[in-house]
Amino acid sequence: MYILKLCERQTSFLLLLTISLTALVVPPSLAETPPIPSPSSAPLELDLLTKPKDYVITANTINPERLTVPSLWWAQQNSEKKLLDNWIAYPASDKEPARVDLIVNQQIWSLLEYVERYDFVNRLGSAARNFGYNVRVFNYQKEPLATYTCNFSTSPASCSIQTTVKNKIGLQPSL
Repeated sequence: MYILKLCERQTSFLLLLTISLTALVVPPSLAETPPIPSPSSAPLELDLLTKPKDYVITANTINPERLTVPSLWWAQQNSEKKLLDNWIAYPASDKEPARVDLIVNQQIWSLLEYVERYDFVNRLGSAARNFGYNVRVFNYQKEPLATYTCNFSTSPASCSIQTTVKNKIGLQPSL
């Protein structure tokens, strides 16, 4: 009886050890989703707001023949009129995926709590994602405030939101 229990324990131990080692040795499954890319590091080009080039779309760009993509006017008019001031949309290139740089009113942004900022980025990011665009949020001082970046090679696209952490007077906490 004692020998039987000892054999069962050894079998259980060996089985557990095999499963543990297999989990460590077996490479990740091909079914895992690829990582979400880093946000674009391209500089914000505020001069395109007053002197747009053919390849960009801003809040002031209107195409009389068809819907201009990405269409963020509804979001701006609907609930973001005071916070969302303008945007610059860049089509995809060989070097980077399509992106929209949102320019927000810094005074309004600084009054928002973290959750309100996250909600804003999520709503505008979701709208831009539907058109295949990533989002970066800036103020007019060209400070990056948040990003909404997606891996569009997955279906549905997997996305990540990052925000800078600043207090209400605009200072980053010291670590």
